[in-house]
Amino acid sequence: QVEESGGGWVQTGDSLRLSCAPSDTASRYNVGWFRQAPGEGREFVAATTAPGGGGQTFYSDSVKGRFSISRDTAKNTVNLLMGSLKPEDTAVYYCALDRFAGFKTFYPSSIATYATWGQGTQVTVSF
Repeated sequence: QVEESGGGWVQTGDSLRLSCAPSDTASRYNVGWFRQAPGEGREFVAATTAPGGGGQTFYSDSVKGRFSISRDTAKNTVNLLMGSLKPEDTAVYYCALDRFAGFKTFYPSSIATYATWGQGTQVTVSF
């Protein structure tokens, strides 16, 4: 299981940090963040590989340079720091887990990659 937290209502230009807390050891997983706006499909936001996979990070073009994904080992969480927020960032944000295995190729932006999904946390950015 996995749980997201940290969503809320902010204004344009503000920052917000989302946290993803797996019930298992986070370092065992590649972790992705996705979002879904009303009436839209689920969209890839960011991902990071497990430490065993080099801790690589990936971002969609729409958030590159504004969002940052990182692990907090002490808290067993994977965080998404969102900066310079825009109204078009408004969505439900989901954390997803893919159990790391060295022999597998990781496709960070593919929904099918991830076996476990959280319930989502709402982020609303006003003008």
